[in-house]
Amino acid sequence: MNREGTALVVSVALLCVVGFAARLPARAAQAPKEIKVGTLYAGSGSFATPSKSQYDGLKFWVHHVNQKGGVYVKAFGKKIPVKLVSYDDQSSTDTATTLYNQLITQDHVNILVADFGSVLTSVAVPLAQEHHRLLFDVTGTGAKFFTKDNPYIVLTSLPTSGVWPDQLADFLQHKSISRVAILYDSNDFDQSQAETLHHRLVQAGNKPVYYHAVPSNTSNYTVLLHRIAADNPNALIEFGYPNNDIAFLQALSSSGQHFNMVFTVFPGQLLSLLRSNVGPAGLAYTFTYPTPPLLRYNKVNFGMGIAHFERSYHQATGKSVDFLTVAGYNAGLAVQKALNTAPEFTQMSLRHAMAKASGKMFTLDGHFKIRSDGAQIGETLPVGQLQPQKGKKNNKMVVVYPSDVATGSAVYPAPGH
Repeated sequence: MNREGTALVVSVALLCVVGFAARLPARAAQAPKEIKVGTLYAGSGSFATPSKSQYDGLKFWVHHVNQKGGVYVKAFGKKIPVKLVSYDDQSSTDTATTLYNQLITQDHVNILVADFGSVLTSVAVPLAQEHHRLLFDVTGTGAKFFTKDNPYIVLTSLPTSGVWPDQLADFLQHKSISRVAILYDSNDFDQSQAETLHHRLVQAGNKPVYYHAVPSNTSNYTVLLHRIAADNPNALIEFGYPNNDIAFLQALSSSGQHFNMVFTVFPGQLLSLLRSNVGPAGLAYTFTYPTPPLLRYNKVNFGMGIAHFERSYHQATGKSVDFLTVAGYNAGLAVQKALNTAPEFTQMSLRHAMAKASGKMFTLDGHFKIRSDGAQIGETLPVGQLQPQKGKKNNKMVVVYPSDVATGSAVYPAPGH
């Protein structure tokens, strides 16, 4: 064969090799020895109790996947062990800012998971966007986090707080409850709930008789309760964090005031904490948003059902499960799903994998479904009420609305003490 013929054969062979390579899935040159998951927790301060529960749930997920040889990463076609890199932010947004930045720029974590709640998540959102890192937002539900120009966030374990009160608004209308008082904390999480409920009530011609914000560190509600009582509301809705709910319900118990309906947020998420600080009598007939494990999701298509999770978690830790434990584990499941299905080991490939999972994944936390901006809208929250049970010390959580998930009827108006 002459030189021209040889050159032609070599060129064709090279083109074939290049064409074949182009059809191969895009993978990094070398798989990492471990998948580094970075997160923060509050070991002290006002968010310590829920934050540590959420952190425990995430740690359990890490322990569980590592027991099975690691998490399967599609981009590399194999299982890789998970390493959890975590720091204590002490419930401080200033400390959290420094530590989130450290996780991204110094520890170079592959996966970034937010601490509990909107306050401590608020500083992670702009940092993640600035560094083009996908933030797995566990319970930071503030509506302002989710914008069309930020693809680097996915809310995993609660719906965005702007939609939380939808069922509550429907319930108030269904029961024809007028003269509603709304007291809320001035943070993204609580304000977005208050704004939604206020809007829905006004839209229905049921303008609240009281609508007022207080600082998130409010601990004395006695004067506020007397002021609200002067407006003679038929329902009093308090949107706060756990410490706010505790202080509010304690003040209500000692004030001698009585309202036909009282609603607070966290009895449905941290019932044991509220019971130990407020007591069964102080919680009697209180309305709330019930969440897993009070909601029992056992028919799932990814991860453990709630009964299996409770048994496994107790065997591994000796502890019982609350909602924040579920939320932390569920965030791990979202990370796992992204790694299982993303064709490339890049932040945007992981984000696209989450979008593809939307509407198709059902876990112990409910139906995983996100909007295009990453906000969770699938895990809807019904309305529940803590009702006294004859001969029993503790109240029973009864789901009262909507009717398709209700386990009983609402007691309204609540009997006086």
